[in-house]
Amino acid sequence: QVQLTESGGGLVQAGGSLRLSCTASGLIESSHTMAWFRQAPGKDREFVAAHSLTLGTEKADSVKGRLTISRDNDRKTLRLRMNSLKPEDTAVYYCAARSGSVTYSTTEEYIYWGQGIQVTVSS
Repeated sequence: QVQLTESGGGLVQAGGSLRLSCTASGLIESSHTMAWFRQAPGKDREFVAAHSLTLGTEKADSVKGRLTISRDNDRKTLRLRMNSLKPEDTAVYYCAARSGSVTYSTTEEYIYWGQGIQVTVSS
């Protein structure tokens, strides 16, 4: 089992930046892919970015150029930094993990999920 805990959300002004962290505990391995998803009110959960230690990173088109995803050397902490925030970035952000190194962008491929953390971007 893998447990995921997000931190760092809150209220941010449009144009500002956001830093989120996801700390994994339990049987997390370097071969696990870790990812960020988000869900805005009334919308489906959508892919934001994923990080694989062997295959690299994958990012949604909506955040490319604004987002950096990284993973600490201990393999247990996934970090997200996003700049030039827009009100449409408002959502609950979820950390997810899966066995294997492919950076899938669909929720069905991820079996471990955090509780989510609210990010609100004010205009």
